[in-house]
Amino acid sequence: MLINKIKAEISEMLSEIFDGATIMVGGFGEAGSPIELLHGLIDNGAKDLTIIANNAGNGRVGLGALIGQKQVRKVICSFARSAKGITFPELYNNNEIELEVVPQGTLAERIRAAGSGIPAFYTATAVGTPLAKGKEEKVFNNKKYILEEALYADFAFVKADVADRYGNLTFNKTARNFNPIMCMAAKQSLIQVKKIIEPDKTNPEHVITPGIFVHKIIKIDNPIIETNAIEEGMIYP
Repeated sequence: MLINKIKAEISEMLSEIFDGATIMVGGFGEAGSPIELLHGLIDNGAKDLTIIANNAGNGRVGLGALIGQKQVRKVICSFARSAKGITFPELYNNNEIELEVVPQGTLAERIRAAGSGIPAFYTATAVGTPLAKGKEEKVFNNKKYILEEALYADFAFVKADVADRYGNLTFNKTARNFNPIMCMAAKQSLIQVKKIIEPDKTNPEHVITPGIFVHKIIKIDNPIIETNAIEEGMIYP
């Protein structure tokens, strides 16, 4: 049987998204953000979504646009406010969206733990702060730790650089960020890439995410960059 995870249309990529889904969104600031998939999700119309991401979006493009369309019920992130953040603060101040703040390292480890079959772990991060409220506390070697549970998702939206039809992925420098571990922690990983190559051209030493963690791929020749989109007015209406 020929393995081919490549799809021709974004609508086909997002055909299984449902209301109330939990979606991990890759990206670190403006690096590695799957903007085209997020705009496709706006057109898809799914609502009451829970988003797990590093931040709560910039401007009215990508994740910021999705939040602005009021399709998101809750955001789990490390940075809810940014210099370019517009839509999330507006909705949060009006009590129209929920927020769970997670320290950045803890966020990455909660996602990695889910992908590695680890249901929870102890960390000293956030001990003695409001973020530790209601969490189990334990002492190891005379030091306090809190219990953090793994973060799972129904879908992961990921931007990679190169893929083959098997789903083997490489990333471009900082755009790697949370994307590989999100592929591991989600039931389905939906990937947008700039380039697709034949499997025999894939160097296994360069593969960051093996195809076993990837379900659908679409090629986007000229992906939108958030900075350019915001500065040039390429924002979602």
